[in-house]
Amino acid sequence: MENKGQTIAQKILSSHAGHNVQFNELVIARVDVCATQDGTGPLAIKEFKKLNKKLNNPSRTILFIDHAAPSCRKELSNAHKIIREFASEYGAVLSDIGKGVCHQRLVEDFVNPGEILVGADSHTCTSGALGAFATGMGSTDIAVSMAYGKTWFKVPKSFKVVVNGKFKPNISSKDLMLYLIGLIGADGATYRALEFFGETIENMSMSERFTLANMAVEAGAKAGLFETDEKTKEYLISRGRGDKFKEIKADKDAEYERVIEIDASKIEQMVSCPHTVDNVKKASELNNIKLNQVFIGTCTNGRYEDLEIAASVLKGNKVNENVRLIVVPASMDIYKKACKEGLLEIFLDAGANFLPAGCGPCVGVHGGILGDGEVCLSTQNRNFKGRMGNTEGFIYLCSPYTAAKSAIKGYITE
Repeated sequence: MENKGQTIAQKILSSHAGHNVQFNELVIARVDVCATQDGTGPLAIKEFKKLNKKLNNPSRTILFIDHAAPSCRKELSNAHKIIREFASEYGAVLSDIGKGVCHQRLVEDFVNPGEILVGADSHTCTSGALGAFATGMGSTDIAVSMAYGKTWFKVPKSFKVVVNGKFKPNISSKDLMLYLIGLIGADGATYRALEFFGETIENMSMSERFTLANMAVEAGAKAGLFETDEKTKEYLISRGRGDKFKEIKADKDAEYERVIEIDASKIEQMVSCPHTVDNVKKASELNNIKLNQVFIGTCTNGRYEDLEIAASVLKGNKVNENVRLIVVPASMDIYKKACKEGLLEIFLDAGANFLPAGCGPCVGVHGGILGDGEVCLSTQNRNFKGRMGNTEGFIYLCSPYTAAKSAIKGYITE
C-alpha cells in the first residue's frame, strides 16, 4: 500500500499514537494537557475520583474558574469550592477568578506546537492556532485523560481552507470565519479538522488565527489547525516559551477530503443572525436592527488587538444612550496591558462597563443577561436561543470593529 502524505491532524496524532494513523482509525494517543472549567470541572472530578488514581501529570492538568467568575449563586460557589479543594489535594494547576478565559490562558501559558490538548469545553480548539491538536471532549473522557495521560481519538479527515488576497479596511478574521461558516453550514465540517493555509493566513497575527481556530467547532469541526511559522515562534517567545517552538507542517501530498478556496478581498463585514451561527448576512443589510446591548470580549475576540480596534473606534465618541456596552478582557494579562496602554480610559469615557477577565455574559450565567425581547450584538462565538441566559433574547455575532461602530449608532451598522 502506497504511503500518502499526512495532514497536520494526522501528523500530531501519529506522533502521540506511536504509528502512522489513517483516517477514521480509532487510536489511543498520549495527551499532553488536560483542562476543565467550572461548568464541567465538578463532573470530571467526580468521575476521576471513581478511578481511584493519582493525576498522571498534575502540572499540566489545569482547572479553570472562568464561566461564572466571581460566583453569583451559592450553587456555583459550591462548584468552585469542589474545584479549589481538588486542585489543592491532587496538585493540579488552578486558574481562579479573574485570571481569564480558559482558552486564552491555555494559549498564553500552557500549550505548545505539536502537543495534544483535551478540554471539557468545545472551544478548546482555540489552541490549534499554535499547531497543537486541541479538541473538546466530555467530562468523563477528560477524567480518564487526567488519570491515564492518554485517551481515544477517531482520526478526523481534514478540509483544506486556502485563503489568499488582502482584506478590505476594517475587515478581520472574524468576518472571514463567519463567511466560511455561512458557506459550509454549522454542521458542514462535523468531525473534520479545518486546516488553514494561504497568504492571508500567513499574514495574520496570532490573535486573528486564534479567532479562526476558536470558531472551527461552530462548523462542527473537531479541530482548527495551523502550520507553525515565525509568528508562532515570536508569540511563544513573548510568552516565555520560545524553547517549545517546533515546526509543524502538512505534507505537500497530504490528502484532503475537501479544498475550500476563499478570496479575502471579497469578504465584507459579516454578522451572524439569531438563532444559528450559520445564519450569516452582511452588516450593511441589517441597519434596521436596533440594539439594547453590545458585548466585546470572550475567547473569540477578547484579546488585546480586539480591544485596541474597538477603542480606536470609540475614542472621542459616546455609546448610544439606548445601548449598554459591556467589555470583558479575555485574560488578566490582556486587562493589565489595556490599562497600561490607556484603552480602559477610552472605553470608560465612551460609556462602557467592565467585568473581570473571564467569560462574562457569553454563557448567560452571570453579568449581562438579556431581558425579554432584547437584542445583543456580540463578539462571541455562539448565538443559540438562550445562550445569554434568556430564550426570549436575540443574539447577533460580529467583529470588534462592527460591535464598536454599532454601539455608537445604536443599531447594527458597518
